[in-house]
Amino acid sequence: MIGVKILLVIFLLLIAAGAAEAYLHRRNLSRIPIRIHVNGTRGKSSVVRLIAGGLREGGITTCAKTTGTLARMILPDASEYPIFRPAGANVIEQVRIVSVSASYDAKAIVIECMALQPQLQWICESWFLKATHGVITNARADHLDVMGPDEKDVALALAGTTPLGAKLFTAETKYLPVFEDAARDRQTRLFPVTPADVAAIRDEEMEPFRYVEHRENVALALQVCIDLGIDRRTALQGMWKAPPDPGVMTVSHVEFFGRHIHFVNAFAANDPESSEMLWNMALDRFPDVEKRIMIFNCRSDRPHRSEQLGEAAIRWRPADHYLLMGGGTHFLARSAVSSGMPARKLLSAENESDSNLFEMILELAGQSAVVVGMGNAKGQGLSLTRFFRNRSILPQAAQKEAP
Repeated sequence: MIGVKILLVIFLLLIAAGAAEAYLHRRNLSRIPIRIHVNGTRGKSSVVRLIAGGLREGGITTCAKTTGTLARMILPDASEYPIFRPAGANVIEQVRIVSVSASYDAKAIVIECMALQPQLQWICESWFLKATHGVITNARADHLDVMGPDEKDVALALAGTTPLGAKLFTAETKYLPVFEDAARDRQTRLFPVTPADVAAIRDEEMEPFRYVEHRENVALALQVCIDLGIDRRTALQGMWKAPPDPGVMTVSHVEFFGRHIHFVNAFAANDPESSEMLWNMALDRFPDVEKRIMIFNCRSDRPHRSEQLGEAAIRWRPADHYLLMGGGTHFLARSAVSSGMPARKLLSAENESDSNLFEMILELAGQSAVVVGMGNAKGQGLSLTRFFRNRSILPQAAQKEAP
C-alpha cells in the first residue's frame, strides 16, 4: 500500500513538472511576437539564414536555428554555435531554442523544422512554435520511407506545419493546391511565390552572395521580410551579409601537375530532382572538360534514398564515372545496375579516406574534369569538400563562383 502511495506521489509530481514546463514555454513564446517556422524538402537552412539576415538588417532582434548540414543556433549578432545533443536529435530541443531566444529578448525567431514523421511535424508547429509565419520551401521526393510513399504525400506531410490563423508562404508550385487546402482549413492566409516573383530577382541582386544561392530561396525570404515591414533593399543587404550554411553549394578549382579539377559541392542535394538540376548546372558551367565524375555520398541508414538516386541517375545526362563513398553503397549500386547502369562505370570507395578519394579522382580525371558530389552533406561530404577547398588555387573566388 505504501508503494502505491509513493508511485502516486511521483506520478503527481511528474504531472506538476510537465505543467510547469508547458507554462514556462507558453510564456517564452508570448515574449517573442514574430515566430517563423520554416519547413520543406530543399533549402530550409538557407531560407532560415536569409530571413534572419533580412530581419537583423531591418533592426529586429532575431534568433534563428538551423538543423541542416550542422545544427546551429544563430544569435542576434549573427554569431552562432553548435546545438548540443547529448542523446541525439529530438524535437523537444525546440523548446530549449525558444527559451534561449527569449533570454536574448528576441523579437523574432526563425526556426527550421527538424521533424520528418508527419505527426511530429504537426507537434512542432501546434505545440512548440505556434508560428505567426509559416514557410514551406518546396515538396519533392525525399524521405519517402517516412513521408511517402508518393511525392504528393510529402506535400501533405509538410502541410502539417501550416499555422493556425496566421500566414503561410511557399515557393512550391506543383502541389500548391495541397497548401491551399491546408491554409483554408486552418484559416490562414496563403502567400505563394510565383515564377514571376522568382524571375524578378535580378542578376545584380544575386551577384553579392559569396556562395551559390538560389533565386527561389531569395524570393521566398524576401516575401516574408517585406510582410514584416522590411524594405526590399534593406532585406537584401542583410541576406548578403548572412553567414551561409556549412552545406551550401560551392566550387573549388584544383590544379595538380597539369590536371584541372572543378569540384562542385552539391552534397546537400539528396533528392533526385534537386540532384539532377545541380548536375546539369555543373555540366553547363564546365562544358569543355575531358571527364565528368559524379560522387554519391551514401548513408547506411538511408537505403531508400540511395535506391532512389541509383534508379534516377541512369536517366540523367551521363557521367564517365560514378564514385560511391560513405556507407551502404551497395544499395545505390544494386539499384543503378538493375536500372541499366553499366557496372564498369561504378567505382566503390566505401570507407576510403579523403586523400585516397583524391587519388582515385586524379586517376579518373584525365587532363580536366568536373566532379560533382551529392547524396548527403554530413560525414565525409563535409570533409571531402574541405579537402578540395583547402587545395583550391583561388579559394575565395571559388566560394563566389557558381556553376
